[in-house]
Amino acid sequence: MKILVLNGSPRPNGNTAGMVNIFQRAAEEHGHQVKVFNVCKMNINGCLACEYCHGKGHGQCVQKDDMQEIYAELSDTEMLVLAAPIYYHGISGQLKCVIDRFYSALYPTAPTTLKKVAMFLSSGDDNMYDGAKFSYDGDFLGYLGLEGMGIFTNHDRNVMSRIKDMAASL
Repeated sequence: MKILVLNGSPRPNGNTAGMVNIFQRAAEEHGHQVKVFNVCKMNINGCLACEYCHGKGHGQCVQKDDMQEIYAELSDTEMLVLAAPIYYHGISGQLKCVIDRFYSALYPTAPTTLKKVAMFLSSGDDNMYDGAKFSYDGDFLGYLGLEGMGIFTNHDRNVMSRIKDMAASL
């Protein structure tokens, strides 16, 4: 399985990165191909809401920044993993820019290969995940109809084991 991981944490050794690293190792041990993008280190602008992608662009975004690398991977990805710390009750702004830019690639439908999604979240407070969960449920499970593989948070003391188990079950 081809898996695309979007790490929206600016901390290379933080909780989010730890979850991403555990998942990548476990998934690769089970024969999956995993590509991780650390979106905080990329030059990705916010969506301009110009509608070029759904007119003259025929599904291509008018902006030519580092998002092009993600679009190229997304075109034949089978599973998407969204990983982020929680900032103000939602995912990091860096990852939110990427998700907003999915408008050109995932609207009105996702690539036929994309079937599954998971989310890794990290917060200093275990009651701060509702905003991110709302996006996961509404955007990825509801709107796109992807199969949810779970939301994993750093407040679950068994999170690393659960992530390994999920990777093994793919």
